[in-house]
Amino acid sequence: MNNNTNNKLPKKRNALGRGLGALLQDSDVVNNEKLGGLEALNTMSEIDVETIEVNPFQPRTYFDAAALQELAESIRVQGIIQPITVRQLDHNHYQLISGERRLQASKIAGLKTIPAYVRTANDQQMLEMALIENIQRENLNAIEIALSYQRLISECDLKQDELGERVGKNRTTVNNYIRLLKLPPEIQVALRDNRISMGHARAIINIENVETKLAIFNKIIDEDLSVRKVEEMVRELSNKTSASKDKKSAYALNYEFNQIQSKLSTHFGTKVNIKTSENNKGEIKIPFTSEEDLNRILELLNM
Repeated sequence: MNNNTNNKLPKKRNALGRGLGALLQDSDVVNNEKLGGLEALNTMSEIDVETIEVNPFQPRTYFDAAALQELAESIRVQGIIQPITVRQLDHNHYQLISGERRLQASKIAGLKTIPAYVRTANDQQMLEMALIENIQRENLNAIEIALSYQRLISECDLKQDELGERVGKNRTTVNNYIRLLKLPPEIQVALRDNRISMGHARAIINIENVETKLAIFNKIIDEDLSVRKVEEMVRELSNKTSASKDKKSAYALNYEFNQIQSKLSTHFGTKVNIKTSENNKGEIKIPFTSEEDLNRILELLNM
């Protein structure tokens, strides 16, 4: 199968495991069975574009209008080189599995029909095929990939390790994408629209305070900061936060020692002093003014 520039799919890799190729093979196994009274097809057909409904499981949420127009111009000149994939719902009624950009661009180009592979697929396979097919595309933005990973985990009941095998990524990569969904909506939108990079997003994702996250994000936009500069800012902020926590901890400890010192002074009827060092070692001094005063303190100590 030839590919044009705008619709180039990555080559299949063994790392996909039971990925898109395996799912399509599963469809071939049942291609001679009846589905809803209709026989599933295994050949490419020319289908009326108006008989194809969109994929309800489509993970892509944004299509660049200019890119679609460029693809439409290419289709006018060269036609559809890579067929779309659909499933048949009933007579002359189909549902898209993959290839929504090609379908939309074909309509813009004025095509009445489009070449398509007709497959048998249930809803679970539809979702998984659509998600994996889109994830493999280079032009899917980071948020769309993150949402696709999250849907595969939640709706297809996959664990991160299983998901990694299906899409040819390690668990760390999958987790890094999913963590992007914890960012504030404003930052997610900027990442989706390529106003910031994934490197920027990963640099600020560990900041706990939302307002601080947004402040750094706005600084990135206003000053066009590099990823390296943002990483330095976050590192400095982290160091200051740690120092502040240490200071608060020391203050709390000093307060506690003062309370103990006050109680001891009251108990012994004399000014007791507690001295501490940085490693929390120290000494307690109980002064006395006479031998009688010393005996009184010793009695209090049961000595």
